[in-house]
Amino acid sequence: MRSLRTGLSLAALVAAVAALFAAPAAHAGDTPLRDLAAAKGKVIGTAVTGSKLTGTYGDIAGAQFNSLTPGNAMKWGSVEPTQGTFNWAEADQIVAFAQAHNQQVRGHTLVWHSQNPSWLTNGTWTSAQLGSLLQNHISTEVGRYKGEIAAWDVVNEPFNEDGTYRSTLWYNGLGADYIANALTWARAADPDAKLYINDYNVEGVNAKSTALYNLVKDLKSRGVPIDGVGLQAHLVLGQVPSTLQQNIQRFADLGVDVAITELDVRMALPSDSTKLAQQAADYKSVLAACVAVTRCAGVTVWGFTDSDSWVPSTFPGYGAATPYDENYAPKPAYYAIAQALGGTQSTDGCSATYSVTSQWNTGFTGQVTIACSGTSLSSWTASWSFGAGQQITQAWNATCTQSGSAVSCANASYNGSVPSGGSVTFGFNGSWSGSNPLPTVTLG
Repeated sequence: MRSLRTGLSLAALVAAVAALFAAPAAHAGDTPLRDLAAAKGKVIGTAVTGSKLTGTYGDIAGAQFNSLTPGNAMKWGSVEPTQGTFNWAEADQIVAFAQAHNQQVRGHTLVWHSQNPSWLTNGTWTSAQLGSLLQNHISTEVGRYKGEIAAWDVVNEPFNEDGTYRSTLWYNGLGADYIANALTWARAADPDAKLYINDYNVEGVNAKSTALYNLVKDLKSRGVPIDGVGLQAHLVLGQVPSTLQQNIQRFADLGVDVAITELDVRMALPSDSTKLAQQAADYKSVLAACVAVTRCAGVTVWGFTDSDSWVPSTFPGYGAATPYDENYAPKPAYYAIAQALGGTQSTDGCSATYSVTSQWNTGFTGQVTIACSGTSLSSWTASWSFGAGQQITQAWNATCTQSGSAVSCANASYNGSVPSGGSVTFGFNGSWSGSNPLPTVTLG
């Protein structure tokens, strides 16, 4: 096996990592996300920083996810900072951790306009030289990890917002076929790895995603190896594209896989229970869209904890974009992901309180307050049985149905998440005659 700078073989490092990090049950009452995803035939992944894969960060990364993406460790500027001098230490560390935890690795990224070494970007190259440099880079990196990487983001962010090709070192120096060449070289270096083109703002149907669609269609018609498209999904709170599932499906219909590769949902800081509830709904809708399309391979979050998120430094005033807070506590978004993958949630720590706020000779107004402490809900249903023939006539902030004496009220689209320390209230009007006793409410 190849040697690392530490002098350890990769096999020895795998064994050492396995011994150090026996993955705990990060949330003892919950089925790990990776198990829920596997049951759906999906990947649930996270981007990671190699140096942090220890302690609680490493515990959660190993226990909850079945795929890891190196956030920066496999980018050209990281692996070859000086021409001909390579540093594979962090990339090898992440691969070893993944192997020790029975996870796959998504390689990210081979061809990009950003985070390239200065010797490359500051050089003066002929087209032939540039093509040779790119081919050698792809062959070296993909070849190093042959058989150890499930999928590669071969080409990253090739398009402008209007669907034209982005002006980059590669496009300007090699023309549009740098994409086809890169895919061909990657296939030669590892015939078994899935090869993707990855971009942002292509989650919904728009000019940019249509350009990507047309490129993939063209590449397939020419016999160029292309296995999938990556939709990054760096989203803003409340702005999940309504055409997300439709867009995933149209790429799938071309005969390629689709992956949500870099999901986060940023909000204006500070966060609050309303924003966290909306964020949970956004995560749930993205996961649900992937689950609904057979060829959607899965979803990777771009960092699972707010303490390891790129958002605050890139979008000043925004943050809280991931499923865990800075102290590694799961947020409502975590439970929303679990539910979208078919998980059930525990209502332990949550209560529902029924009260009558006003009453007159034939009618009354009631409300139910759902509050949580030490746990969170990503959705809820409150149920009870009336004991004296009461009938609900109208409800708000919930959808209520009644059959005989049995009442069931489910959350509205905007108030399903109840964070720890938070509460939601819904109300209703009803009719009564004779007496109006308070029922006991159960949560589901």
